[in-house]
Amino acid sequence: MIENKKKPNPIDIHVGSRIRLRRTMLGMSQEKLGESLGITFQQIQKYEKGTNRVGASRLQNISSILNVPVSFFFEDAPGDQSNGQAGTAEASSSNYVVDFLSSSEGLQLNRAFVKISDPKVRRRLVDLVKTLAAEADTE
Repeated sequence: MIENKKKPNPIDIHVGSRIRLRRTMLGMSQEKLGESLGITFQQIQKYEKGTNRVGASRLQNISSILNVPVSFFFEDAPGDQSNGQAGTAEASSSNYVVDFLSSSEGLQLNRAFVKISDPKVRRRLVDLVKTLAAEADTE
C-alpha cells in the first residue's frame, strides 16, 4: 500500500500534462505561471508531473491565467467516457497529439501555423505536409 501512495494518480498526471501543454503553447515559463499564482516554479513542476494534486480553486486560477476552461485539463483523461465510445485508437491518437505539441518542433510548427491568417494558405500547407509524409512512407 505504501507504494501506491508514492505513485501519482493517472488523472493528476493527465491534468499536469495538460497544464504543461497549454503553458508551453503560450510560451510561458514555469516561473511566470508560478509568479501569477503566488507559488514557486518547483510547485508548478510538481503539478505538471502529477506528483502534487492541483486543488479546485488553484485549477480555476490556472485556467484563468492560461485562458482555457477548466474542462480543458480533463479532455481525453484516462477513463473519460464523455466522448461517447472512445476506443483505444482515439486515446492513442490524442496522446500522439499531446506528445507532438509537447515537442519543440511541434510547438514551433503550431505557433507558426496559427499565425497564418489565410485559410487557403493553411489548407495548402496541410496538403504539402500530407504529400511529404506520403513520400516518406514510400521510401
